[in-house]
Amino acid sequence: MTSYPEGGSARDEWILARRSARNPVDPRRPFQFFIEKECAESGEVLSVATLFLTNRECPWRCLMCDLWKNTLTETVPAGAIPEQIDWALARMAERSAETECALPRQIKLYNSGSFFDPRAIPPEDYLAIAARGQAFERVMVECHPALVGPAVVRFRDLLGKPLEVAMGLETAHPDVLSRLNKRMTLDQFSRAAEFLRHHGLALRVFILVKPPFLQESEALDWAQRSMDFAFDHGASVVSLIPTRFGNGALEELARRGEFSPPKLSVLEAAADFGIRRRRGRVFADLWDLGKFSDCGVCFQPRVARLREMNLRQLVLPRVECSRCETERLA
Repeated sequence: MTSYPEGGSARDEWILARRSARNPVDPRRPFQFFIEKECAESGEVLSVATLFLTNRECPWRCLMCDLWKNTLTETVPAGAIPEQIDWALARMAERSAETECALPRQIKLYNSGSFFDPRAIPPEDYLAIAARGQAFERVMVECHPALVGPAVVRFRDLLGKPLEVAMGLETAHPDVLSRLNKRMTLDQFSRAAEFLRHHGLALRVFILVKPPFLQESEALDWAQRSMDFAFDHGASVVSLIPTRFGNGALEELARRGEFSPPKLSVLEAAADFGIRRRRGRVFADLWDLGKFSDCGVCFQPRVARLREMNLRQLVLPRVECSRCETERLA
């Protein structure tokens, strides 16, 4: 097995060499969309339209990322992104009517990269995208800290509605952050967060629970430190994402003993800590959590607890499991 390089373009090559094939995607259709529930800043539980737009791959080659699987190798043509939004919203409206559910009041326009990367979202489409965003109370996009600048303010002004920018901090551990190949330092994240704060833009932060190169005993401590770092720099929302297999690079690090996915209990403890701090909303990412549990008895109740905590922003009693307790004492 080839060692993980210390830096530079060699890291990009190492990560790319371990990729599988991309999934086929249509430049005029989002590759996924759905309506989800989320606790708003007011404490009210709202319906949110979440779209994963199809666009060109992110220029960074982050060690843990598998979002490239649903991206293109070229920039989408002008008009494609507004068409993707229209197509998804029309189907969401149909589903809402069929199920007699409330229409979404907020919208997430996520794009497996950075909304303000001009090779991903053509800037000539900003006006048309903003026009669609005006139907919602809040618009949320994601962006690498290096691309946070005047384009964000321009889009906010076109939108005329509250804009929230999600940035991946990943971890406040400086050495681990450097090895993730995100090409970002904590100082760069801090400057981007300050830019958003200065211009009155909300900040949502993604944090990895147990990124590569951390031991199980360190995972919770650094998740907690990373949440505090995010809130210290103006975050109103933190999303905790357990680090997952799926991109080839992490599988090889696992074979070398340099990565293992977090236990579900670590995600639970991190969510408990963050919500108790009352510094902002804290959401545990619930996607595909079965990969982080080894107990079929208590898994569903534990997911239900986390889901309820996400919506209520209250720490609920832990789920007790006779099987887990028996194995722990064995």
